[in-house]
Amino acid sequence: MTSQYRKPLTENIDFYDVRQAVEDVKAGSYDGLPYTSKVLAEQLVRRAEPEKLADYLGQLINREQTLDFPWYPARVVCHDILGQTALVDLAGLRDAIAEQGGDPAKVNPVVPTQLIVDHSLAVEYGGFDPDAFAKNRAVEDRRNDDRFHFIDWTKTAFKNVDVIPAGNGIMHQINLEKMSPVIQNRPDENGRGVAFPDTCVGTDSHTPHTDALGVISVGVGGLEAETVMLGHPSMMRLPDIIGVELVGQRKAGITATDIVLALTEFLRKERVVGAYLEFFGEGADSMSVGDRATISNMTPEYGATAAMFYIDQNTIDYLTLTGREPEQVKLVEQYAKTTGLWASDMVKAEYPRVLRFDLSTVTRNIAGPSNPHARVSTSDLKAKGIAGVVENREDGLMPDGAVIIAAITSCTNTSNPRNTVAAGLLARKANELGLTRKPWVKSSFAPGSKAAALYLEEAGVLGDLEKLGFGIVAYACTTCNGMSGALDPKIQQEIIDRDLYATAVLSGNRNFDGRIHPYAKQAFLASPPLVVAYAIAGTIRFDIENDALGFDKDGKAIYLKDIWPSDEEIDALVQSSVKPEQFKQVYIPMFDLGQAEQAESPLYNWREMSTYIRRPPYWEGALAAPRTLTHMRPLAILPDNITTDHLSPSNAIVRNSAAGEYLEKMGVPEEDFNSYATHRGDHLTAQRATLANPKLFNEMVLNDDGSVRQGSLARVEPDGKVMRMWEAIETYMNRKQPLIIVAGADYGQGSSRDWAAKGVRLAGVEAIVAEGFERIHRTNLIGMGVLPLQFKDGVNRKTLKLDGTETYSVIGNLTPRGDVILVVERANGEMVEVPVTCRLDSDAEVKTYNAGGVLQQFAKEFLANG
Repeated sequence: MTSQYRKPLTENIDFYDVRQAVEDVKAGSYDGLPYTSKVLAEQLVRRAEPEKLADYLGQLINREQTLDFPWYPARVVCHDILGQTALVDLAGLRDAIAEQGGDPAKVNPVVPTQLIVDHSLAVEYGGFDPDAFAKNRAVEDRRNDDRFHFIDWTKTAFKNVDVIPAGNGIMHQINLEKMSPVIQNRPDENGRGVAFPDTCVGTDSHTPHTDALGVISVGVGGLEAETVMLGHPSMMRLPDIIGVELVGQRKAGITATDIVLALTEFLRKERVVGAYLEFFGEGADSMSVGDRATISNMTPEYGATAAMFYIDQNTIDYLTLTGREPEQVKLVEQYAKTTGLWASDMVKAEYPRVLRFDLSTVTRNIAGPSNPHARVSTSDLKAKGIAGVVENREDGLMPDGAVIIAAITSCTNTSNPRNTVAAGLLARKANELGLTRKPWVKSSFAPGSKAAALYLEEAGVLGDLEKLGFGIVAYACTTCNGMSGALDPKIQQEIIDRDLYATAVLSGNRNFDGRIHPYAKQAFLASPPLVVAYAIAGTIRFDIENDALGFDKDGKAIYLKDIWPSDEEIDALVQSSVKPEQFKQVYIPMFDLGQAEQAESPLYNWREMSTYIRRPPYWEGALAAPRTLTHMRPLAILPDNITTDHLSPSNAIVRNSAAGEYLEKMGVPEEDFNSYATHRGDHLTAQRATLANPKLFNEMVLNDDGSVRQGSLARVEPDGKVMRMWEAIETYMNRKQPLIIVAGADYGQGSSRDWAAKGVRLAGVEAIVAEGFERIHRTNLIGMGVLPLQFKDGVNRKTLKLDGTETYSVIGNLTPRGDVILVVERANGEMVEVPVTCRLDSDAEVKTYNAGGVLQQFAKEFLANG
């Protein structure tokens, strides 16, 4: 620790003078650094070994990317699915430590860890049921009794873990509105305060939500979060930092959702994968934190790691609005201005690459089908073939393209008062003109914070939303995460009988195939007011800008423009209705956690018949055996854009799936199968979700005409027999056959889902060779001891004419981004040597991989250190 740079900020609080440190090591100019580099430099000055500080700072100042340096996030934030899974892993680790003579009570998170139970609720009862919230919560508690029992135990068994129970909101919105102080103030060993920038990692890819506050918040997999929890730094190299200048002003009637969908399309095309983006310019300056948060939230959808905004007066106003204490708000402003993090100090920032985006070009948009970056202007719906003549319309029956789910959901939009107020005003105008939701539309409203309900009630529009069927069904992550709940059985049967093209429209951030609902063939992202409009229209085939939504009492046609609220109406209502007292009313009691009693034992008493919580197997059986990387058979050959939803779906478990059949054998009634996500604490259920997405295309499985057959299917070799994916995995497991997966570009995009790595590792997969990897999934693979390999440019599964009959071996030493040889032995005996890049990107990743994974590495080090 370099204490010579510690200086007083106030009478009682110190800070670390990074500017002085940079001058002393003669590394270059502090003023020209991007915001991200300044924050990373601060934690190095505060935490790094003095003898290494000059080299580390040199990397940041000179924009070099050759040396790993440590990052020490201030907090870990978890939702209950991955957070619970991480704590299940730690509970299992305690068992393993105890069995080898160590003290299990010493296995605790070192870094403050906040777990919010927000991913467990399914919308079984829609927003047209006045008791939906209470009914959905009751179902949630019944289904998740085992999980909640374990989570309650963690509060008393682990140190440094705070738990916010179910029914309180979404982790990212709570993080934005309450948990992040923006600037930390922690006492040293003498009780004197030390101020430093808040930073966090979260077990969800949308953790960058709080980047809108100027807080480096990064989504990581559960395994990487466990590493940070246990006190290890997250080793990193200086990322690509790209400036994004926002110019111009939005047109009238354009929401932050429209902007972020346009930005997502733009940034995907600009290939910002893995980069830290910093937004600046007149357009950024004029945005509220609510609008900024909508943009930061969708960071993973455009492929970046972070999406930062500078600290400015808008930040200060937002902290005041959301009820932060005046002393804390003052500290944020004083620290930012003292250390050069204030927006006016950032005008000298230099970026190797700057992108320019004109807000005035943004139109009203939706995104879909199937991808968040597939933006379509609502004025182009007919030209793009989405809207058109509504076919199969018969009296009393659903039309083609029927919207079976319309959900105002996800922190992406419900953390932005402007978006939710706009939906309420549109609902008010629709009600006044006599418009109604179509009867086949399952509508819902699930805000990420109870504060949203208070200000919408204050605004007088909550009742208007309820009248149209958008009553509050939960304060949780619901439809966006595939927790849409069951359809009306009659509607579901009609979809089946008529083979209808049914769709969902939601104000979330994800619309991948098979994610939202098993019977919604495709899904579209839209702003909250557009979601309400589509519930009225009832079909995606409707031209939302030009077709009549209905007729008033005089027979006059009503169009979207007739019910769309003006910007002045929205802004006036937000200004008069959103108040600090509402946030204090919600968050003061929520975070009055008190002192929990210590658990009787540091070891968890595993429930033998649970299908939710089971002692993890990562220290025994096949996973304890060495990986040979020889004569591997391909489990699957996959195309581009494979998501973690393909690798480990999160949505509802259906009866005829491998997981459904297993749950049935375990005596679980079908109505309580719940989602794949909620069962990830039980590896026997969760591993049956591996590659279980019905929309999967495994190129080893072909139709008679040579096209790829869709489904969760595999071809077992050398038999050549096609079977369900789980049956193929069982076959290979019984044979102790090592496996490999071959894939195209952008492998593993989507949610930071550790089971997308755990599932394939438990199946016996030792390596993945692909044209490219999404960052979080690559680190998760390494955390499970799976080797990521990348084809060289111009080489892929197609150029090599791979068909799945081959075996694969890896030859060479594993070094950071070094070359190894992938030996492909074809069925006819021909041998092909393919140079590939080892995607262990740092010495720390090589060490983790060689240990067999994160948990194995920690156990060895823990026992070695006594």
